[in-house]
Amino acid sequence: MALSRRKKRKIRRIIMSVLLGAICMAAIIAAPTVMKVMRLRQEAVNIVSKSTADSFKSTQTTVAYDTDGNVLLTMRAAKDMYYVTYDMIPQEVKDAFVVTEDKKFFSHKGIDYLSIVRAIIANEQSDEIEQGASTITQQLARNVFLTQEVTWNRKITEMFVARELEKRYTKEQILEFYINNIYFANGYYGIEAAARGYFNKSINELTLSQMAFLAAIPNNPNRYDPVENMENTIARRDLVLLQMYEDNKINTVNYHEALGTQIELDMQKNRHNDYVDTYVRRCATESLMKAYGFTFRNNFESEAAYNSYCEKYDQFYGMCQQKLFGGGYSIYTSIDTKKQAALQAAVDNVLAGNTETNDEGVYALQAASTCIDNSTGNVVAIVGGRSQEHEGYTLNRAYQSYRQPGSSIKPLSVYTPYLQLGATPDSVVTDEKIENGPVNADGIYSGDLTLREAVRVSKNTVAWNIYEKITPKAGTAFLINLGFKKVYVDKDKTAGALGGFTYGVTTEEMAGGYAAIENDGIYRETTCITGITTVDGSEVVNTSGRGTSVYDKNASRMMVDMLKTVVEEGTGQTAAIDNAITAGKTGTTNNNKDSWFVGFSRYYTTSVWVGYDMPRTLGGNVNANKLIWHDFMEQIHVGLPRLPFAPYSDNTKNTVQKFPSEQTTAEETTKAEASTSEAVSGQDRDANIEGLGDRDADISNYGDKDKEF
Repeated sequence: MALSRRKKRKIRRIIMSVLLGAICMAAIIAAPTVMKVMRLRQEAVNIVSKSTADSFKSTQTTVAYDTDGNVLLTMRAAKDMYYVTYDMIPQEVKDAFVVTEDKKFFSHKGIDYLSIVRAIIANEQSDEIEQGASTITQQLARNVFLTQEVTWNRKITEMFVARELEKRYTKEQILEFYINNIYFANGYYGIEAAARGYFNKSINELTLSQMAFLAAIPNNPNRYDPVENMENTIARRDLVLLQMYEDNKINTVNYHEALGTQIELDMQKNRHNDYVDTYVRRCATESLMKAYGFTFRNNFESEAAYNSYCEKYDQFYGMCQQKLFGGGYSIYTSIDTKKQAALQAAVDNVLAGNTETNDEGVYALQAASTCIDNSTGNVVAIVGGRSQEHEGYTLNRAYQSYRQPGSSIKPLSVYTPYLQLGATPDSVVTDEKIENGPVNADGIYSGDLTLREAVRVSKNTVAWNIYEKITPKAGTAFLINLGFKKVYVDKDKTAGALGGFTYGVTTEEMAGGYAAIENDGIYRETTCITGITTVDGSEVVNTSGRGTSVYDKNASRMMVDMLKTVVEEGTGQTAAIDNAITAGKTGTTNNNKDSWFVGFSRYYTTSVWVGYDMPRTLGGNVNANKLIWHDFMEQIHVGLPRLPFAPYSDNTKNTVQKFPSEQTTAEETTKAEASTSEAVSGQDRDANIEGLGDRDADISNYGDKDKEF
């Protein structure tokens, strides 16, 4: 019996020793995390202790500079001028935000303690957590005091700041601060600035429907921007009204009356209509997104994955644009105002005789163009349409309009990849009719001819056969690696050989792709931002030194030489200029609805698109693209030495290069999914999804209508 008791005591001692050891080990492991949390809490206490009511009213002007250091534009929030106190804010506005953003606002202490636990046990190694489920107080903390990073440290700090705000200010003050600081898109901070900006009225003059409409925007300022996405904003307004009705904040009559009220914007004048203005803002916002840890993607395996990405992009974009407008940044750009004026003049002058307008008074025939400095890869000029005095939002077609590129896509996805497989400009290819395939624009089939000749006269059958050989999946992968955003759905479509895409491409993308060919196959992400600094001079963004190898150097140089032949002897002769050696490619879609010319010298790459916003035949304007390109490029090359392109090697024993493939893009996808904690599932998106069809007519003929003029 005594022996048994001794054994039991020994077993208990062993168990206690193991438990104590485990506890000590857990304490050692947890100690750094606990210390970090305590440090973050102290930082939050310090932040809030220094705040006053004025802290929620201050903003600083962000200034963008051109390449010569002159002020290009300024960005400033309007909340200072239109700050409204709690008693001035209509009760309907307060109710709208509380019921949609934080129903427990008046009962909680600023944070959800379960969120803290989830954040502490989150994967600290990846330093990433999910954004969302923030209270109104947390959103205020983030918008006023913190960055937009979606990280463990920032999320925890946000919670502590929110808790301290609840200690220092009343609920009414916090709601007042929140409604005056949230972002309503298009540079409008606060409800009063939004009311005046969108409806040209004070907030107290708005209807219930208009109030709910404005309350719909801050949830995702990019997605619910009423200027660009009115349908989305209306749908969100209806949801706001429904939640107000279900929470007994409005009665049945008011609910149905507001639901049936049509919303018409009455925008203030002096909106941001300049093409440079809109492009700089977009590039600067995306640069901040990258600096704050957002992972950009342009390759997806399912529609669900794409939609999930778009939701995260819109949310992050809105947050970073909000910071941009009131953060006092200095933005340094590559925009050359003289070249910008020259490009705009070339577009306006060539199309001057076309005065037809649409129902909104906008010119029907339009053009877009992007020019890149080949020495840096930066955009120096960008035009999104013709000059016109027109109130309201101006569409920047250079990066916002996706159109079919026709044969101008061939060098990027067909010919340079083929050269990389070991072909040369002298390789013999066959031009012959293809059953159920494309036709040549001139109806001529030449039999055997060199690759250079096929490129010179833009043989569709040759491009089609090569694309099938290298596979559409590989050809599309090249475009994806060149930053093309909407071609991923066409991985299995041979029509991509001739530019027959589901969505299309932009002049910004095309200029970036051709600039990579001129740059020995090195692609540099297309942007006009060279750097961004904070108020104290700290560098946030620096775009120098970027570059990714997409093509083999010798393959690129062979392609340059063949494109030089296109300008000298082929379909691009109209674009040729006397004061520079140039190379380029034409592209015209079925029925002459979209007309392109993309080309370069040693100095600059410029892409030009001409067409109608609502696609229709160009008629006698099919040469306008080349005339615009010619006039602009000739002017910006005045006084520059006439430099030749780098020669390619005559060695025909090229080894087969590894193509970018699904392996490459899968790695990118995995990285992006990890950073945003999203699970990709579902089947590959069908290229023929209803509603996503090619906006150009009859792609079934695949007949790219390049002609020699």
